[in-house]
Amino acid sequence: MKKIVITLVCCLGGLINFTVLAVPPLTHNHLPQGWIAKNFEPVGYTDLDGRPAFKMSIKEQDGRWYLFAAHIFHSGLTVLDVTDPKNPRPLTFIPEDPNSFTLQVDLSGDIMITSLEKNFLDPTTQGKPFSEGVQIWNIKNPENPKRLGHFKTGGTGTHRNFYAGGQYMHLAAGMPGYNGNIYVIVDISDPANPVEAGRWWVKGQHEAGGEKLGLGADSDPINHHHDHNMLTMDHGLCGTDADISLHGPPYIIGNKAYLSYGSAGLIILDISDVKNPKQLGNLDFSPPFNSKFGVHGVLPYQNEQLAFANSESVTYDKGPLHHASIIDISNPQKPILLGLLPEPVPPKNSTYKDFFEKGGWRGPHNINHLQHNPDVEKFGDLLYITYFNAGLRAFDISNPRLPQEVGYFMAPEPSKRIGYLPHGKLVLQAEDVLVDRRGYAYISHKNQGIWIVKYTGETPKINP
Repeated sequence: MKKIVITLVCCLGGLINFTVLAVPPLTHNHLPQGWIAKNFEPVGYTDLDGRPAFKMSIKEQDGRWYLFAAHIFHSGLTVLDVTDPKNPRPLTFIPEDPNSFTLQVDLSGDIMITSLEKNFLDPTTQGKPFSEGVQIWNIKNPENPKRLGHFKTGGTGTHRNFYAGGQYMHLAAGMPGYNGNIYVIVDISDPANPVEAGRWWVKGQHEAGGEKLGLGADSDPINHHHDHNMLTMDHGLCGTDADISLHGPPYIIGNKAYLSYGSAGLIILDISDVKNPKQLGNLDFSPPFNSKFGVHGVLPYQNEQLAFANSESVTYDKGPLHHASIIDISNPQKPILLGLLPEPVPPKNSTYKDFFEKGGWRGPHNINHLQHNPDVEKFGDLLYITYFNAGLRAFDISNPRLPQEVGYFMAPEPSKRIGYLPHGKLVLQAEDVLVDRRGYAYISHKNQGIWIVKYTGETPKINP
């Protein structure tokens, strides 16, 4: 079936906004072939006009469902109509600075935030000027976002950020004078003039203040009121593989911030005074697990009694073991590791004996993270998580000490290289998963589009 595209060009806050009328409806029989699944049924697919997606968010408005997809190899954002999940329709593509990463998106109500960051992976962008920070948008009309403001870090920009409405957005930000990303709180009461309200970092990150990772500080930080609150990293993780950096997003519940701080592990802060965050507790994962991104993401659940955390492996060899973990955070001063998710098993008749051998990145990456979004399904005891070359996996976590895999969806192996990742062998690389409250799961990938699937297995009963 031939695609018919009509492009309208209009001015949008200095950007060029392309409105695309999408492909004719897909039927189940016209889905790309080659997928493998257990307890998942594919529903729809879009190639996003050849622009693979990364992080996603969603909004239901006036009976219509809008998916916002940030891109990995093409700087910008696409808005899709997914009201009919069998026929996802790209509506609007908003381009950004081509030398910048635009990987992340979050929203609440009529406000959306998107990230801008130095692209440190694309060899064609190295040494070129880039845009950085956070763009703030009005999405009252989801099909035509309007830019309201721009927060700039003055450094490398922001990676994974959090916004659940209200006065503050919470950033993983590359600020000048710091080694790695730190936690920054920004007041957007006036979206046109965002203002930093507070910051926190692991002691040793503030190189401009005389600090050095692994050796403590040679002098007190300029922000003296932070000094007694900062975690000092002195356990020898400052080799080439260590990454003492806030990966994010900072996950905020009430007056607590849960930080996925790379090699510094899981860190829990009291942010009742946003100008002076104070550390409550932390849990190390590096060693023994992958030290570079020892904690990639964290999500509290069950009324902050439990949390899920995982690493991210960006190596192509059999290197350090990754982890996907369940943690008891009922006492935030002393988090306790309870259980580890089992390793996915390759399908029968695979040419590889495990996913370490398959090629590409492997191990856990993203979960159905945006639990603060009312249009996102609350996972209860069913956890969705992407595993790069193993696709989407679902786990029953009703017993936190014995999590069990209950389903998976592996999209077809890509047939055409669109971007510069993965290096070497071109294989499946599932990136992000978002599940709306209708139960439809959206999966983004490198080198292919977004798959929409639905879990068909038994839903675990919530463990009281």
